[in-house]
Amino acid sequence: MSNQKMHPLIQQTENYLECWKQFNHFINIARAKKFGSEDETHFLEMKSVLVQELERILAGMEVTSPTKEEIHSLIGNSPSLRYLSEMSEGALRSLENQWHKIYIGWHAILGQLKVRQQAPETKTGFAALVERLGKT
Repeated sequence: MSNQKMHPLIQQTENYLECWKQFNHFINIARAKKFGSEDETHFLEMKSVLVQELERILAGMEVTSPTKEEIHSLIGNSPSLRYLSEMSEGALRSLENQWHKIYIGWHAILGQLKVRQQAPETKTGFAALVERLGKT
């Protein structure tokens, strides 16, 4: 993938990670039982962004981990802040563990993208030949 195409994908992945940070924030406010209807609305909107952006990212690159199913499972198991607030502490910890695995997975993907962006672009055989001929 060219550096030209890599930069928007890196930016998109960084923005996606910000949404995942928000997801964890919402888990914490549900645990504290300090949320209102506006928070519920923001939580629903944020989950929508997570699902839609996942599809956009997957259209631009192949991701093997975290899987689409893992992400959909976490989001599907978190229907509302009220629901989360009524979960047992053990269930919330399990949810946080699932979130953390996905969050770290996306950071690994971001790191890989940044490495690929810094790597010199490989030239096709013809482009390399033209460049060598130009130097003689």
